[in-house]
Amino acid sequence: MKFKNNLNDPSNRLWSWNHNNTNCCHWYGVLCHNLTSHLLQLHLHTSDSAFYHDAYHYRFYHRFDEEAYRRWSFGGEISPCLADLKHLNYLDLSANAFLGEGMSIPSFLGTMTSLTHLNLSYTGFYGKIPPQIGNLSNLVYLDLSYIPSQIGNLSNLVYLGLGSYDFEPLLPENVEWVSSMWKLEYLDLKCTLPHYNEPSLLNFSSLQTIDLSGTRTIRTSLGNLTCLVELDLSANQLEGTIPTSLGNLTSLVKLQLSRNQLEGTIPTSLGNLTSLVRLDLSYNQLEGTIPTSLANLCNLMEIDFSYLKLNQQVNELLEILAPCISHGLTALAVQSSRLSGNLTDHIGAFKNIDTLLFSNNSIGGALPRSFGKLSSLTYLDLSINKFSGNPFESLRSLSKMSSLQIDGNNFQGVVKEDDLANLTSLMEFHASGNNFTLKVGPKWLPNFQLSYLDVTSWQLGPNFPSWIQSQNQLQHFGLSNTGILDSIPTWFWEALSQVLYLNLSHNHIHGEIGTTLKNPISIQTIDLSSNHLCGKLPYLSSDVFQLDLSSNSFSESMNNFLCNDQDEPMQLKILNLASNNLSGEIPDCWMNWTFLADVNLQSNHFVGNLPQSMGIFPTSLKKNKKLISLDLGENNLSGSIPTWVGEKLLNVKILRLRSNSFAGLISNEICQMSLLQVLDVAQNNLSGNIPSCFSNLSAMTLKNQISVLLWLKGRGDEYRNILGLVTSIDLSSNKLLGEIPREITDLNGLNFLNLSHNQLIGPIGNMGLLQSIDFSRNQLSGEIPPTISNLSFLSMLDLSYNHLKGKIPTGTQLQTFDASSIIGNNLCGPPLPINCSSNGKTHSYEGSHGHGVNWFFVSATIGFVVGFWIVIAPLLICRSWRYAYFHFLDHVWFKLQSFRS
Repeated sequence: MKFKNNLNDPSNRLWSWNHNNTNCCHWYGVLCHNLTSHLLQLHLHTSDSAFYHDAYHYRFYHRFDEEAYRRWSFGGEISPCLADLKHLNYLDLSANAFLGEGMSIPSFLGTMTSLTHLNLSYTGFYGKIPPQIGNLSNLVYLDLSYIPSQIGNLSNLVYLGLGSYDFEPLLPENVEWVSSMWKLEYLDLKCTLPHYNEPSLLNFSSLQTIDLSGTRTIRTSLGNLTCLVELDLSANQLEGTIPTSLGNLTSLVKLQLSRNQLEGTIPTSLGNLTSLVRLDLSYNQLEGTIPTSLANLCNLMEIDFSYLKLNQQVNELLEILAPCISHGLTALAVQSSRLSGNLTDHIGAFKNIDTLLFSNNSIGGALPRSFGKLSSLTYLDLSINKFSGNPFESLRSLSKMSSLQIDGNNFQGVVKEDDLANLTSLMEFHASGNNFTLKVGPKWLPNFQLSYLDVTSWQLGPNFPSWIQSQNQLQHFGLSNTGILDSIPTWFWEALSQVLYLNLSHNHIHGEIGTTLKNPISIQTIDLSSNHLCGKLPYLSSDVFQLDLSSNSFSESMNNFLCNDQDEPMQLKILNLASNNLSGEIPDCWMNWTFLADVNLQSNHFVGNLPQSMGIFPTSLKKNKKLISLDLGENNLSGSIPTWVGEKLLNVKILRLRSNSFAGLISNEICQMSLLQVLDVAQNNLSGNIPSCFSNLSAMTLKNQISVLLWLKGRGDEYRNILGLVTSIDLSSNKLLGEIPREITDLNGLNFLNLSHNQLIGPIGNMGLLQSIDFSRNQLSGEIPPTISNLSFLSMLDLSYNHLKGKIPTGTQLQTFDASSIIGNNLCGPPLPINCSSNGKTHSYEGSHGHGVNWFFVSATIGFVVGFWIVIAPLLICRSWRYAYFHFLDHVWFKLQSFRS
């Protein structure tokens, strides 16, 4: 009872330990001697496998419910009174949470000399293991895995587990202590293995199991381990080929070599390991086809060949496995291994398989009818391949199917109620990026309960699917681009109150949301973008951390949204309200949103100064140390850009303030934003000189994955996956004065520089590695520097309408540009049709002949004006046309992205 009082038992597993129940031999976890009633064993282990979503995730993906685990495991302290149990020989406290600063393994355990079995693995203890543990001479089983380990001589050990991924090796340099354990049958060292040259630790004829996973370097051979049953060398830095000598370990049942740098082909000698049950070679550089000798491994139950370079036809792989292996195989994973070809009827021979993972390959064709024979199939992943046809013709009978992933293929067809009727065990359904149409009756109720649903790009509309009401276990809900033309029904938010991820974007959903995103909603990510939602912005639950309402018709002020009194701190990190009809001033309530990292308010109708909580900018942003992207472009914001933006927002990589009414100077404090990758303050009223401190923007070459709209060549280009390669400074269309500072043109990592439409003077200096230069419509003078011809990656140049003179430098790039990029100067030479005279005179080139009317530009101007009023003006005037046009563009972009994927 003293021992219990020192424990934390959140799940009340020790309810039977009480004074009313005096026979402690009947207590939970207690085992006594049949005759003497001496307490012999304490089993207080917490099994973590129950807290994985299921066996599939435990085996392959390790999706662990840590919160539920914490609510079940023991914690607190281990009382010294435990040493009073003089007959205790078995103590298992593993996989519990005895966490605390500096909490180490109690030294009194070294006095419990009757112990033969001690398991303290995964208990959260910290620090070196007390040397007293070495006094436990009767120990046969010792597991101290995931604890930094240093122990003494324990010659009777049969099982030794010291695995630890979290700490530096603490084993002594002299490893003879391991050699003294001549009875050892199980050895688990993981990354506690010390560095030594020729150890004898593996020269054990009795060893049956070796787990050296995560040791990073192994400098020893396996020796003559004829009794070896299990060998785990995964997660090391093993290089070279798989030794053929592995084929001599004919007693092996499990062989795991995953997550290394092994190369070459899979040796045919592995076909000698006829006792193998599990073979895992995944995450290596192995290439070539699977050797036919593996057909001899008739006892195989689990195979993982994922993330290899097989370059093999999938039917060839199945033909090797089918004759002998197929009857007992339960798991086959060959993901991202360059498989091609079509599945054949050989797949029907794998009647006991429960897990089949073929994702991210190039397998095509329709699923064979024999798929329907896989009655044990529970987890199927065929995503990101080239499959076609209607898979439900083959899958409709698989009643044990729990997880079905067929997203990212060319599947198509009509899916009816009967096709889904037998899938009664289905919990995860990943089917986005195909061309399905779901045709079910208005009263259809599925026979399954899903936790994950993504049917993006299916045709479900026009009405909102009412069968969603029956899915009360959903956590991930994706119905993007499904042709819904309806409003969100009143029952929707209450029925899906347990959902964590919601995506209804790219539909035609209309109506108002009102207060429905308030409690009891627990959704963390909400994407309702690219719809026709209107009215006021909704109130928000404090649980939401990502909200995208962009490209809708929300109107009025943001005041109620931002300034609503909250009972709990708002967790929102990402907010996208771009392209709506929001108006008025931006409210002064940003201090309530301290976790915001990315805010997009562009393309609305805001007016006036930014609020005091922004300090013109929101002052609350000063506290957002993790802010990466700040985009306030295309509004009507005024005032100056405060100096604290550069002083406080030191993690910002993208600062976009274009198309506002900001005035004043560009402060030197901007240069303190050393991580800045994109600076866009174009189309404002900024004045003064360009700061000469831009050389401090040292991280211009750092990569990131944030999407931003860069205005180059007079048009917007959206950089998504390639933004990590893009750096840009755009100061165009302001009132900047003075010379172009050398520090900005010397930025070797800068790709795009736009200083056009200012009042800059002086010469053009040398350039870095620019790909786009626009200095047009300034008052620059002097000659074009010869070094500009060295910019081999220059794809855009505009120096027009300045006071430049002299000969245009010759080079591989400069003469390829159109003459319009250099007109309005006193220049000569190609690409201008003006020869440089021998007396050094130059000419002003304004058109094709330098005088008179340039009818080409006249006609071009007329054509532009007519085209603008025919095509663009209706989009500006008619909102419904504008929505339809941009929805069309979104649809084309989505198709292109899907094709590219």
